[in-house]
Amino acid sequence: MTPMTLTGFGAFAPRDQRPSTALDPLFSQSEGWTEAQFGIASRGVAGPDETTSAMGAEAARRALAMAGWAPEDLDIIIGACGVMEQPIPGTSVLIQQALGLGKSGVWAFDVNQTCLSFVTALDVVAMGFETGRFRRALVVSSDIASAGLDWNAPHAAAIFGDGAAAVCIEAGTDRDGPGLLARGFETYGDGKDLATLRSGGTRIRIEDGLEALAEGARFHMDAFGIFKAAARCLPDLIDRVLGEAGLTRETVDVIIPHQASKPGLEHVRRLMGGDPARVVDIFATRGNQIAASLPTALAQAQADGRLAPGKTVLLLGTAAGVSAAAMVIRT
Repeated sequence: MTPMTLTGFGAFAPRDQRPSTALDPLFSQSEGWTEAQFGIASRGVAGPDETTSAMGAEAARRALAMAGWAPEDLDIIIGACGVMEQPIPGTSVLIQQALGLGKSGVWAFDVNQTCLSFVTALDVVAMGFETGRFRRALVVSSDIASAGLDWNAPHAAAIFGDGAAAVCIEAGTDRDGPGLLARGFETYGDGKDLATLRSGGTRIRIEDGLEALAEGARFHMDAFGIFKAAARCLPDLIDRVLGEAGLTRETVDVIIPHQASKPGLEHVRRLMGGDPARVVDIFATRGNQIAASLPTALAQAQADGRLAPGKTVLLLGTAAGVSAAAMVIRT
């Protein structure tokens, strides 16, 4: 158990909250088809000025305000985005500068595990607390899914939304108080081709031509393949991590899954059993926000009063790779 407290939460939604009916013509379908098919009523679409780092910085300001911290109180900033704003330098550096810390020396770096980047960053924070490296951390997840969608593939394009969320975390000393109780991560590289975005690194280069770069910049996903992979690996992982925390599927108080899709959330409800209201579901109005999904749902749970002191919370999800993660925290 790692004593630590989530002291501040912030979420940012783009100005343009686009209804699903705006997508129906893109898919050559009648009005209402997208919502009926995919369970999404609206989702945020970032404007030109709402960059990944700009959205992340605004979410961070809101989290810092809730925590009562000034930016200079931070020991570390971790950018936990599914897709970076640019390859070099990382998004965390851009957020650091936007927060007025460009000359501060506050350590800033990125952690990436696509949709699981937030929980991976929380794990890094916990390890830093355990070793005494730092005491106050800011984790920011921000993603613009709309930048790379293939509108010829409705099953992938329809479900994504843009947005950002940030959480302030402080090291604690009470091993019976708030903290990270257990976590587990697994990766199955045989699923590496189930979700891909190939441009932006060194795989596709300028000399390969603009057509190749453009094609590689489109997100491709085998939604059913990922669903099957998740269904295989999640049950045992969930039980193992909950067991380490002294809990069961029935006794954990709040369940916050990655907002992958409507079928994915329904599967989590069936898998966990008990009261389905324990599952935080913001998919209909947010969509799948890649890495920002989990912390946005966490911030919503806090705003709804669901993270009262002493509550146990299961963070859960899968990511491209295919990877899976489960983490239990006590508030």
